[in-house]
Amino acid sequence: MQPPPKPESLPANPCFSSGPCAKRPGWSVDALTDAFVGRSHRSRPGAERLARLIELSRSLLGLPDGYRIGIMPASDTGAMEAALWSLLGPRGVDVLAWESFGQGWATDVTKQLGLEDVRVIEADYGKLPDLGRVDFSRDVVFTWNGTTSGVRVPDGEWIAGDREGLTICDATSAAFAMDLPWDKLDAATYSWQKVLGGEAQHGMLILGPRAVERLETYTPPWPLPKVFRLTKGGKLMEGIFRGATINTPSMLAVEDALDGLEWARSVGGLAALVARSEANFRAIEDWVGRTPWVDFLAQAPETRSPTSVCLRISDPWFQALEREARAAAAGELAGLLADEGAAFDIEAYRDAPPGLRLWAGATVETADLKALFPWLDWAFWTIKTKEGA
Repeated sequence: MQPPPKPESLPANPCFSSGPCAKRPGWSVDALTDAFVGRSHRSRPGAERLARLIELSRSLLGLPDGYRIGIMPASDTGAMEAALWSLLGPRGVDVLAWESFGQGWATDVTKQLGLEDVRVIEADYGKLPDLGRVDFSRDVVFTWNGTTSGVRVPDGEWIAGDREGLTICDATSAAFAMDLPWDKLDAATYSWQKVLGGEAQHGMLILGPRAVERLETYTPPWPLPKVFRLTKGGKLMEGIFRGATINTPSMLAVEDALDGLEWARSVGGLAALVARSEANFRAIEDWVGRTPWVDFLAQAPETRSPTSVCLRISDPWFQALEREARAAAAGELAGLLADEGAAFDIEAYRDAPPGLRLWAGATVETADLKALFPWLDWAFWTIKTKEGA
C-alpha cells in the first residue's frame, strides 16, 4: 500500500506532550506581564498571589470544607513524596502499580522507607490491578490516572467509605479533568504542568481531615527533609495551606498558574474542563475505531484515560518486530511528525510498550486533534513503506 497523500493543513497547536502539556488556548507570554518578579513571595502582595492561587484551585476542584490544599516544591513528585514520607508507617500498606509512576511509589515505600508490611498489587501496562484485593484496613497508595499507560481507575466505588486506613492518591493527570470523589481521597497530589498547562517544578498537596489527624498523632521514625515537613510541635503547619510555602516558589510560574486557573473559570469551571477532555477523547476514539493500524493500550474501555491517551501500534508488521526495533520505528514516526510541525513529543514513555501517546486534556482543542489524525496515518504508512513492509 502506498502512503496516503501528505496532508496540507497542520494543527494550529501541535503540542500534544503529556507533560509539560499544552498551554491554554490563546496563551502568549503576555500572560506573564504582571508577574511578581524581583519581589519577595513573603511580602503582602506576593502572599496574596499565592493565597489566590490556592483559593482558585480549591474552588475549581470543589474541595469539601475541612480539606486543605497547599503549594509544594518539586512538582507532583515532591507533593507525593511529602505525603508518603509523612503519613505512612503506623499501618500496613497496599500499593497499586500498573505503570511507571505507580512502580515508583512502590519502590519508595518498600526500598526507601523500608516498610515491611507492604503488598504491591500489580498489573501489566494496559491493564488495571484487581481492585477487589485492596484491604482498606491498611493505607492505600495509588495513581488515579496512569499517565504512562493511559489506564485509570473507572470511579471511586471500589474505595471503602468506612475505611480504617488512609487513601493516598497521585491525581496528577486527573485533577481538573475528572470529577474526583474527594470524600474517598484522604491525601491527593497533582502538578501545575498537566491539565491546566502550567509550568513544572510546583505541585499541590490536598489533605482531608483523616490525613490531618494522622499527621498530628503520628511521628515517623525516619528523618524528614525540610521540604517534606508538614507539622511543627505536633500540629499541622497551617501556613503551608494559606500560601506560606516551604521553599521559595517561582513567581513567574505562579503567574502562569493563575492565568490557567482564571481561564478555567472563564470557560465554565470543572464541568467545562471535564467536557473538553471528554470531547477530545471521543475524537480520538472515533479515529481509532476507523484506523486499522492502531488501538488503545488500555484494554478495557471503562479504564481508558481521557487525558493521557496511550496508543499501541497494532499493525502485524510492527508487532512482528523485536522490542528495540518497535521502539525505533515508533520514535521515527514521532520524529517525522515533529519535523513536519504536526505533533511534538508524542512517543510513548520510555518504560511503556513502544507506541504513541497523545495528551487530550482541557487545554487541547478538538480541532487540532482532528487535524492531526491524517498526519498520523501519513506518517505510519510512510515509515512502513520505507521499511519495505
